[in-house]
Amino acid sequence: MNEGSDWPTDKLTALRLGRRLIAEVRASRPDRRAFVTIRPAWSAPDVRAQEEGWVRGDAGRGFRLDQWEYERERVEGFDYDIGATLVRAADAPDESELKSVLDAWGLPVGLFVHPWETDDPR
Repeated sequence: MNEGSDWPTDKLTALRLGRRLIAEVRASRPDRRAFVTIRPAWSAPDVRAQEEGWVRGDAGRGFRLDQWEYERERVEGFDYDIGATLVRAADAPDESELKSVLDAWGLPVGLFVHPWETDDPR
């Protein structure tokens, strides 16, 4: 499953199952925090699978990447979106293009973790 991939197996599996991964990155200022999110694209078969109570794996998924910055003191509150800024965004139609985008952004795959392992407010 992980042949030739830089991704750890658990992270690649999460992406293929349609689950987000997140990395905290350097913000533009000390009073801010920044996070990059990889969101796998969902399709009609994914929605049907979810309605039926299971998760569909897809090695051919596309991805949406975005980097948001937040005011440091708002990250843990309900109003985290006040003052939030979208820094950059990109689409990757497949896993190889995802790696290309991450390389262009200077982000190693090892930075990405599951959402519950971060302070990302989304």
